[in-house]
Amino acid sequence: MLTEQKPLMRALRRSHTSSSSSPTASNSSSSSSSSSSSWIHLRSVLLVVASSSSSPVSNDRGSLKSPWSRRRKKHALLPKQWKGLFTPDGKLTDGGVKFLKKVRSGGVDPSIRAEVWPFLLGVYDVNSSKGERESAKNQKRKEYEHLRRQCRRLLTESDKSFKLKEISENSSNEGSGEFSQIVDSPGLGDVTSARRSISTEGGSKLPEDTDNAVSHQAVQTSESCEVDGEKSGVTFEDASAGDTESTDSDSSEDADMTRPLLATDGTEEHHVDDGAKENSSLSNTENRRKSHTAEDFSTWQRIIRLDAVRANDEWIIYSPSQADVSEMKAHRLAGSVGMKDYEHLEPCRIFHAARLVAILEAYALYDPEIGYCQGMSDLLTPIISVMEEDDEAFWCFVGFMKKARHNFRLDEAGIRRQLSIISKIIKGKDVALYRHLEKLQAEDCFFVYRMVVVLFRRELSFEQTLCLWEVIWADQAAIRAGIAKSAWGRMRLRAPPTDDLLLYAIAACVLQRRKLIVEKYSSMEEIMRECNSMAGCLDVWKLLDDAHDLVVTLHDKI
Repeated sequence: MLTEQKPLMRALRRSHTSSSSSPTASNSSSSSSSSSSSWIHLRSVLLVVASSSSSPVSNDRGSLKSPWSRRRKKHALLPKQWKGLFTPDGKLTDGGVKFLKKVRSGGVDPSIRAEVWPFLLGVYDVNSSKGERESAKNQKRKEYEHLRRQCRRLLTESDKSFKLKEISENSSNEGSGEFSQIVDSPGLGDVTSARRSISTEGGSKLPEDTDNAVSHQAVQTSESCEVDGEKSGVTFEDASAGDTESTDSDSSEDADMTRPLLATDGTEEHHVDDGAKENSSLSNTENRRKSHTAEDFSTWQRIIRLDAVRANDEWIIYSPSQADVSEMKAHRLAGSVGMKDYEHLEPCRIFHAARLVAILEAYALYDPEIGYCQGMSDLLTPIISVMEEDDEAFWCFVGFMKKARHNFRLDEAGIRRQLSIISKIIKGKDVALYRHLEKLQAEDCFFVYRMVVVLFRRELSFEQTLCLWEVIWADQAAIRAGIAKSAWGRMRLRAPPTDDLLLYAIAACVLQRRKLIVEKYSSMEEIMRECNSMAGCLDVWKLLDDAHDLVVTLHDKI
């Protein structure tokens, strides 16, 4: 059934451009989840924020404690503790074990998040020295600046192409205005163009996608991203000042590196031997692929701008320095990234939207297989609220997306894999609940789709989201660092780090409501509404406590 609904799911993720949805009433007339209308209704509200009270829950406890049990105040990693974790040459003591344990237990104090997050997200290796990090920072700055130059060139080319097309159509289609309006409808263009042509068969990761010339070109400037401990540090003034003016004055070296992304059939034909028909055919195929890529990027740019302008303002109280940005600085940055129709926003929201545009555009070039999908701006907002420099925020986002990018694949294989794991966790912990879900044909756990896609972003408050993500990142950082199961067991009572802590937390969320689901709910829609009603009603540390119990019990069985 998932296969049958894939076009619908893609349309939902790419046509709904608002990053904060409004509550929608449910009028489903059928309780059978197997009906087509039921699935359509389910998917239409999966990304909708609902608010209502949640039911009390009881949960069985194992004999092992959780690091989040009886959490005390000031349990987060504090500035003084953070400074005390480093050796004289700037390395974390004991390979970062104590550091990760502390973050895993209580998160990070807000005042040091900008320093800590690059370690959690793989921008810095936990074994790196201060000198190595400085070197990596400079390299990453250059790489991000290059990506932004590519974005500016593509924006310029897109604007020129649009104007030429508009002039041509106005002159050649005079008298047939109605047809022209239909063809050039922005809504139709966004929907049809959003079907990206550059995703690779089999869903291979970007660095391994050697058959995709466009992906290969994008990755040429970012191959060193895999080198642990790298990040950049350009300021917003550096990124925004003179962006538009610098478009035509960038070095010829950068132009050469960028040109393949902008190549047209005519451009490449100059490099083809007239007598080599096979080579010419291959070149034309490659050029068509590049042309599609430029079209896709133009579509991503439009959708990114819509999402950015509509982003909510919940981040403001967590980032006072960005909230106090001047009107001049906000408008300058917005103009440099080609934003329009933002005059109704206050300066801090304009500035925030412009940062979203700059970083999401750069990411679309960095990872063209994924490009941009609705929901990615939700994941980036918390990062740029903490990281005040665009290039540092970008590389943190890249680290985040190494795991989350699978949520935005066209074939939805990543989503289905995660839903399958959640289903197995529920089955392993509570057979009775699983059997009830089977009766409702809901055992695929599609009712938690939204939680998976945006990592609880819609269910938790802003601060709760940051706490949850920090704990998840700490687990993933422990795995990257190769911390042995025995070492982790000594500090976490036999529970190893897991790449799927988010999925255990989602399963815990469902299990907390097992009595309500079993005794009162008789349809997929009712369970879905209950999941949506969790927004604003969750205790993140209780959730992590329950998730940890599940990891202890089931990590070697899933």
